[in-house]
Parts: sequence; C-alpha cells; structure tokens
Amino acid sequence: MHSVQSVLERKGGDVVSIEEGATVLAAARVMNERHIGALVVTRGDKVVGIFTERDVLNRVVAKQGDPSALLVRDVMSAPVACCAPDTSRAECRSVMRSRRIRHLPVVKDDRLVGMVSIGDLIEDAEAEQQETIRYLYEYMMGDWR
Repeated sequence: MHSVQSVLERKGGDVVSIEEGATVLAAARVMNERHIGALVVTRGDKVVGIFTERDVLNRVVAKQGDPSALLVRDVMSAPVACCAPDTSRAECRSVMRSRRIRHLPVVKDDRLVGMVSIGDLIEDAEAEQQETIRYLYEYMMGDWR
C-alpha cells in the first residue's frame, strides 16, 4: 500500500505555514500569492491549527469580520488532524472524507514535514494508474522488459 511519503516525494515536501498571531489579511495574501488553499498554523515550531479558504468564508466573510483586525488564531481550525509519512493514502482519504476536510499536515517526530491535499492524493493515484497501464500495454505488445 502506498504511503503519504510517496505523495510527498512526487509533489515535494514544501509546506507553507504562518504564525498564529498573523492577521487573516496577511494569511489570505500568502495563500493567494502561493495559489494554495490552506496554511499550517504554527506557534514556534509546533503545529497548532490549519487556516483554510473555508475558514475565511465561514468565519470572516460570512460574519462580516475585518480581515486586517482578526488574527489567524481566532478563526483557524483546531485541533488539526495530521498524518505521518508512513500513513497510507487510503487512510488519508478516509480521514479527509469523514472529517470533510481537504488538507492534512504531515508530521514526523513532532516536526512538520509536508502537507497533502485531496488533489495531491488524486494526482498520485492517477500517476500510479498511468504507470500500471503503460506496464500492461508494454507487456501485451511484447515490449515488456
């Protein structure tokens, strides 16, 4: 069974985080500039939450909050569900489905090492299927090695 580690190897382990004391406006700008849907929220080196597009919509815009005055810690989702690099992709999908979330920070030895999204899991599964199709095609056509 393939793990989160294989997803991180394919996509890279780059993860964008923000300190819990940052403003919602600053967080939204980072997300917009980086074209991402979520930020891991930290207090020093510790993961304390996650800030997502849904948090902006449901906890700021819908309540007519001022993003330049609100702090990330006040609207983030916490506690945050995390996974480990050796967590299976199937388990990640199950957690995402049951909790109705789209992003999971990846933590190893209390250290943030990456982030996986539902899109990352889908891309990884698709790449694996394409590889299997290529392998089977080459086998059937006699080009198998």
